Parts: sequence; C-alpha cells; structure tokens
Amino acid sequence: MPFILEGLAAEEPVAVAVPRGNLNLIREALGERAAAEVRLLDMGEAGRNPGRIIPSVLRAFADLHPGTHVRIIGEPIWPGRSATEYPACLQHEALINLAFAGRDATILCPYDVERLDPVVIKDAEETHPVIVDASGTRTSSRYEVDHVLRECNQPLPPPEDAATMRYGHDLHPDPLTRVRDFAAEYAARSGLSGDRLDDLRLVASELAANSLDHGGGSGVLRIWREDGRVVFDIGDAGHITDPLAGRHPADTHQLGSRGLLVTHLLGDLVRVHTGPAGTTTRVYFDVNGDA
Repeated sequence: MPFILEGLAAEEPVAVAVPRGNLNLIREALGERAAAEVRLLDMGEAGRNPGRIIPSVLRAFADLHPGTHVRIIGEPIWPGRSATEYPACLQHEALINLAFAGRDATILCPYDVERLDPVVIKDAEETHPVIVDASGTRTSSRYEVDHVLRECNQPLPPPEDAATMRYGHDLHPDPLTRVRDFAAEYAARSGLSGDRLDDLRLVASELAANSLDHGGGSGVLRIWREDGRVVFDIGDAGHITDPLAGRHPADTHQLGSRGLLVTHLLGDLVRVHTGPAGTTTRVYFDVNGDA
C-alpha cells in the first residue's frame, strides 16, 4: 500500500497485477475513489502463462505512459503454482530488468514468505537486485540473472506417450495444413473445443512456420495429454539467441512472423529450450479451463 499511495501522491501511473484474493484486499484498502486511479489486474488470468506478463501486462502498461515514471506491482509466483509452471515463472522474473533496461519504471514483486517454499524465496534474491523484507531495504548479494536464465534453459523432459509427425516442404506439399490438422484433430479428441481449439491450431501453425522459415526448413511435432491439459511441442534446428524473443510487444512496423509472441499470448503455459543444436517450444492448453 505505501508503494501505491506514494505513486498516486506523485501523480505517477500505477498498475497492480496480483492474484484475485490479494487484488480484492488491495481494492478494499484503497477505497473506491483511489482504486479507480489504479490499473488493477487479476494476475491469475493476465499472467496465467508467465511468458505473456512482460508484453501484455508490464510493457503494455508502461508503454501507455512514455516519458513518465511508472510504478507496477506484479506477483507472478503465488502458492498453488505447479512445479511445471515454476521454471517459466522464474525465467520471467529474471527477464524483467532486461526488458525494462533504460526505461523509467519501478516494479515491485511481492512474495508470500509464509506459504511459498523457502527455495522460491532464495531464487527471488537471484532475480531481483533489491530486496525489501522485515529488516528493511537492501541490495541483493545473490543477484545473478544470467545464472538463472541458464538454469531455466534446460532440456524439457520427453513425453511418455506422444503422437508424432515430421513436417517439411520436402515431406508434404502443404506442411502447415498437415501440422494444423494433425494437432487440432488430436486436441479435439482430447476435449479441447471452441475458441481454444482454434487457438491451438493457430499456435501450431505459427511455430511450424517458424521452423520452415528459420529452423532448417523442417521440424517434428509431438502432442499428448498431461494432467488435464493438451500439450504439444515443436522441435527444429533453429537457435533463439534473443532471451526476450516472444516477449517484445507487437510492433506494427515489424515484418514477418510474430509466432512466438502469439504462442505466449494464447498458450496457458509455454516452455522453451534452445541452443546451437536446435530449439523445442512446448505449449500447454488447459482442457475445460482446468490445469
């Protein structure tokens, strides 16, 4: 609350993106009049996939106020995040300072020290240059985002039972149609429907197009069911060198594909492993809204 009220007193734009329970507490503490001056977002919805928080929450708000100092509260890690989600959350936290380099913004990331695993709190000291706790404000002696990003870029565990297809211009006359149909048919049999099925079809097509254009001209699609989700990944020979790839807000002047950004915006969770030997992009879609 002091962080928010100080911002409002200085007439600075303020945004708060936290899970719904905490959002309700903040709204109540602010009161109706002050709450109307703050951009309030449910992080459980806006940040369900941690990979979309930078482009669609943090940068989306900051970019509305060019040349102005902004304050943002973002809580991407809360009790209840799964072990599958956590590496993506940790990677997101490590990328924030890189995404905001040279910009006039202060971002506060709350951590529930009573309910989160102590390992999570230790990780936070590696992804944040400044720590605020019961003892006051201090510089983090463990701040080391490059190490965190290397640790987050690990090979993804192989699926136990996946339907697989290879695609490429040398294999099919219309590989993107084959990829879309293969993925959508499997997902539909697994219970995905409506707009979410259309989203999966689009993401599969965008990632496969990246393979054809930038990943050696071919790739492998694997799709399977896992814990109430339809999961698929695309593997190819490409190497992503920009750590913020897929997290830059859409640029209307950009030519070519925005496939990885579309993937982050539409998927319920996205994991990427990349290196000189190739890239695997894994996307999770919740069936019936349940993880």
